Amino acid sequence: MLILVVNAGSSSLKYQLLNMDDESVLAKGNCDRIGIDGHVSHKTSDGREYIADCDFPTHTEAFMKLVEVLTTGDAAVIKDMSEIAAVGHRIVQGAETFSETTLITDEIIDKIDELRELAPVHNHAHALALRACKKVMPESVPQAAVFDTAFHQTMPEKAFMYGLPYEDYETLHVRKYGFHGTSHRFVSAALAKAMGKNPKDLKIVSCHLGNGSSITAIDGGKSVDTTMGFTPLDGVLMGTRTGALDPSAVTFVMEKHGFTPAEMSDYMNKKSGFLGVSGVGSDNRDVSAAAEQGNARAALSKEMLSYQIKKYIGAFAAAMNGLDAVLFTGGIGENAPDVREAVCADMDILGIKIDTIANAGVHGKLCKISQSDSKVEIWVVPTNEELLIARDTLALISK
Repeated sequence: MLILVVNAGSSSLKYQLLNMDDESVLAKGNCDRIGIDGHVSHKTSDGREYIADCDFPTHTEAFMKLVEVLTTGDAAVIKDMSEIAAVGHRIVQGAETFSETTLITDEIIDKIDELRELAPVHNHAHALALRACKKVMPESVPQAAVFDTAFHQTMPEKAFMYGLPYEDYETLHVRKYGFHGTSHRFVSAALAKAMGKNPKDLKIVSCHLGNGSSITAIDGGKSVDTTMGFTPLDGVLMGTRTGALDPSAVTFVMEKHGFTPAEMSDYMNKKSGFLGVSGVGSDNRDVSAAAEQGNARAALSKEMLSYQIKKYIGAFAAAMNGLDAVLFTGGIGENAPDVREAVCADMDILGIKIDTIANAGVHGKLCKISQSDSKVEIWVVPTNEELLIARDTLALISK
């Protein structure tokens, strides 16, 4: 059974076609620069490629190209889109409206679009892509929405509420939502399987580290707290995002620079983080290289990240009244041994002892990296959000 997984952004359309009989990826690609000029890159599991500049005025033309490259030409993997059993879509913000994977209808698309104020960069783009996909795909092919925020809907009120007047929650829906939920759900389940444990018996801190990073406390298989908040700006230092900071610092900087709210948001989301502190760039690899060459600001930004993650691990261990495992995932989490070592160093108070030799050799593979006498197990767990979206979609249509 074939499932197409789609992750749409404001100007991009990433996709994977999976064979759920063995959960293998038949093809994947990206239609990007939508609304600008257009470009498609497509690759099959056996190494065939199709790369071209295209005209993508809207997401509809991008979906039409997606259909074309999957079904025709030298890099085709199917003959007709009717061979696809269903389409699963990644949706960033489901708010309190959506707590589980949902079958797509016109009404559901409208509701997703109505949440665009809570995720202005993502949700309207998702709605555009969903409408475009409905135009292009055969009506017989069901489509499902899998929400990044759904996993965090188990957080208790004491964890997701802010200290603003309660009316702001009731009328404006201002609260902590959390993100990367699909990833945290996938890796925590994969870790429990690797440990030979039932997820209900584990207290886990999941560290999804990349250009965007979030730390989540998972108790008994459920999210009980997380670092990203009302938006993905909150939490730890990221590639171009500030992470948590004093709200008064926001208004102070905003006033001094004469920024509008939109300009201040852009400043905190796109010009801060690694980029703003180091002055080198937003990519951890570039910042690490600069730090090794003696760049003090680059070194500082890396120290800030590891220190902040360390604090959240301690806080979440306290919140859960225990800790069985810490896992690292995402582009940095899976491929930066130096970050993992810095986070886990000097954590004897929690019984965390990293095996520095084992850790140094782990890049992008499932592996335990704690010492044998560590009270808390430390793991690297590669994430696979597309596979989880495909599994959720298959489970929904199987009902």
